[in-house]
Amino acid sequence: MKRIALTLMILWAALILPVAPAGADDTALQHLPFEQIVEKARGTEVRWYMYGGWAHVNDWVDTHVAAEMKKRYDIRLVRVPMDAGVFVNKLLNEKAAGKQKGNIDLLWINGENFKNAKEAGLLFGPFADTLPNVKKYVDPASVTHDFGYPVEGYEAPYGRAQFVFEYDSAQVTPPADLAGLKAWIMANPGRFTYPQPPDFTGSAFIRQVFYAVTGGHDQYMAGWDADLFAKKAPLLWKWLNEVEPYLWQKGRTYPKDSATLDTLFSRGEVAFGMSYHPSHAQSKIIEGSYPATARTFVLKDGAIFNTHFTAIPFNAPNKAGGMVLANLLISADIQLSKYRPDQWGDFPALDISRLPEADQKRFQDVDLGPATLGSEILGPVAVPEIPSAYLEALEQGWKEHVLDK
Repeated sequence: MKRIALTLMILWAALILPVAPAGADDTALQHLPFEQIVEKARGTEVRWYMYGGWAHVNDWVDTHVAAEMKKRYDIRLVRVPMDAGVFVNKLLNEKAAGKQKGNIDLLWINGENFKNAKEAGLLFGPFADTLPNVKKYVDPASVTHDFGYPVEGYEAPYGRAQFVFEYDSAQVTPPADLAGLKAWIMANPGRFTYPQPPDFTGSAFIRQVFYAVTGGHDQYMAGWDADLFAKKAPLLWKWLNEVEPYLWQKGRTYPKDSATLDTLFSRGEVAFGMSYHPSHAQSKIIEGSYPATARTFVLKDGAIFNTHFTAIPFNAPNKAGGMVLANLLISADIQLSKYRPDQWGDFPALDISRLPEADQKRFQDVDLGPATLGSEILGPVAVPEIPSAYLEALEQGWKEHVLDK
């Protein structure tokens, strides 16, 4: 019901609320040399709203990123944990109330949340093309679309992700494909589960299955097709319902998020974890919560990849500070730190070949650890995200046809 209510609010906002043009100060900001934007932001506070469910990511932001913002720009970074759907709803309410000065300066966002926010006029921009690090180090072709929706400079790239499964190599031999995974689940009752959509890891898992059981992603790339979805989606519900009685807790309940699944895997209650970050298992080994024998694998049916971004709200009180932070996040130093499994393990969104040779070597020298798959394995199975309208329909359909059936 929350998903339906949010969608209705977004449709109402897009149809009824005027999309206010940028104010004079905002327009000027978009055309200032970046050095002047930095000076406007110096000595201020920036509030970054972002998913807060990963302790190691929170620590990285609160320590490394915050320290760099303070040292380089005398800017105080405040991280505010909040799920993307919640802050989109918050911004919708503020726009409806005519609140021209909010309290969010930067968002961690992508997919349907970005599409919904942009269509409802909740974002400031375009701004990304004014950021020096985006212009110098990012391949423009790699960030033109987000889940099939045009970015148009309203987001700055932040990181890249690809879906992987996790297992303990001392205990389990992983299956090669989705058919093998289904056979394993049914032969080992109670030892597999996935997070409940709309958790993004659980949602990614059901999209993986959707691709595999309906003939691949290509048919969906042209945009939303209601008739096609109605024809194909029942194949997904059938697969998920057939395995449900063999899941952890006999499918009566699902982990509420990916962190809960991490805990189940670390305790040995389930045999497989999953993540949208290929270095996640290695990070958990370093943290001490996964066994040293934990490894990752992908199915030959495909492994979804995407880019995640940052964006600035229409009523951000410190847009200049948000731009400075977005630019810092795509710098070589921050992307390198984020890439290291002992920090986070999130893959870089910049084009490493565009960096100076010395910086390229720094990335090449990062030890991703034995649990992280190399590009020679991830690359051949990489498949893109389909338009976000399918994601929303899949999440709502999962609730109707799997959870509440």
